[in-house]
Amino acid sequence: MPELPEVETTRCGIAPHIEGKTLRAVAVRQPKLRWPVPDDLARQLAGSRILRIRRRAKYLLFEFAHGVMLVHLGMSGSLRIYAPEHAPPPGKHDHADFTAEDGTVLRFRDPRRFGAILWFAGAAEHHPLLQNLGPEPLEEAFDAGYLKAALERRKSPIKTALMDNAVVVGVGNIYANEALFAAGISPFRAACSLSQADCRRLCEEVRAVLRRALAAGGSTLRDFVNSDGESGYFQQQYQVYGRAGEACRVCGTPVAKAVLGQRSSFYCPVCQH
Repeated sequence: MPELPEVETTRCGIAPHIEGKTLRAVAVRQPKLRWPVPDDLARQLAGSRILRIRRRAKYLLFEFAHGVMLVHLGMSGSLRIYAPEHAPPPGKHDHADFTAEDGTVLRFRDPRRFGAILWFAGAAEHHPLLQNLGPEPLEEAFDAGYLKAALERRKSPIKTALMDNAVVVGVGNIYANEALFAAGISPFRAACSLSQADCRRLCEEVRAVLRRALAAGGSTLRDFVNSDGESGYFQQQYQVYGRAGEACRVCGTPVAKAVLGQRSSFYCPVCQH
């Protein structure tokens, strides 16, 4: 599943080409995604100008004067930009095209159809999906004091808590594994057991891991590509994720794998405690 770095990489890739442009046409070929694409989406957007594209958690927010379009990439979704007259014929998994007046095409592709395209006639923060979210991990609000307070009553494993959008947004399975390893914290530790120093170290490592992933263009996972069709390459820097049985890059102990909260967890039994 595309996580924060992949979604932010997508935003940075498409914004210079489509932001500020007026849409001439919207073609929805497959409305049955995670939630149905609104029947009136084309009517709502045709002739309207994209004022800004921003990200909240794993949602891309296309802001218009009369509302906002929310796009979620799901498990395998991507957004591609095509220059005027250069868009190939849509394939089986190309579910929607947004064409600007100058001919630029923004294409939504989602083989597994767990993504979403939604419309909301209001400020994005008032949409039910965006209410009650925690802070962005790269913003100042996500610090040791905040995290310690957020975890105080949580007895769940710290990895589960770290992936909870009510605690902090956008930290999915890959980057939770990597950040916990870098911080030397076991994924199984009770969240409420973390000290102030643990929380400070974890906040720092979450930010560091995400920044490295952003610099690398994210991770390539199955069908994910960025806005120009290129793959991210952060997976080449993985310390533990997907490396079960391989030697820990720090101590040489085999990386262990366990299922935690229905997700695969990778960790070093020696370096993390």
